[in-house]
Amino acid sequence: DVDLKPGQTLGVVGPIGSGKSTFVKSLMRLLDIPPETVFVGGTDITELTLASLRRQFGYVSQENILFSRSLAENVAFGRPEASTEDVTNALLRASLDHRDPSIPNGLETIVGERGITLSGGQKQRTAIARALLLDPPILILDDSLSSVDSDSEEAILEQIRKLRKDKTTIIVAHRMTAVAHADEIVVLDDGAITERGTHKSLMETDGLYAGMVKRQELEAGLQ
Repeated sequence: DVDLKPGQTLGVVGPIGSGKSTFVKSLMRLLDIPPETVFVGGTDITELTLASLRRQFGYVSQENILFSRSLAENVAFGRPEASTEDVTNALLRASLDHRDPSIPNGLETIVGERGITLSGGQKQRTAIARALLLDPPILILDDSLSSVDSDSEEAILEQIRKLRKDKTTIIVAHRMTAVAHADEIVVLDDGAITERGTHKSLMETDGLYAGMVKRQELEAGLQ
């Protein structure tokens, strides 16, 4: 069981195959779930239309779904009426500057099918900018910070903390630094929550979460 209030951030971590993506996809009924399993605003999501349910979410998946259109059009895909200023601000909040030399035509740069002209980190930041522009009640980042560098990750998370004080955020991550600031972290293993708490309390418990953090710190030190 997980209970999230507006303004709270939930971190979801665990080994590969532990059920992290299944968990977040269930929230939006991308997978079929039984009635009285997930409630949004006190309403059973199986009683809502898919359209009304999914309007509550901004979802940034691992796949970074982009289209062979301009950078601006990709960011404004969910809000085509957005102004150039709004699109630019969303990109900057996602730590992507359209004036960077690697983006030759700025907002008008054609990113190519699946964002082929962008780096992995730029693809992720473009998808995050799209979600930030929507400013949904519930934002889900499903391992969507894995290709950005640590400085960009911290800058993006700082913007999320600043902009989403009254909205809910769920961050699924393999990199523990992405969830360290969360109000609550749940550790999944084989489809079940095995640990939960804050970063501090989980480190003190010295369980699976602490082991993953220490392993990543060791790997970063070796690199």
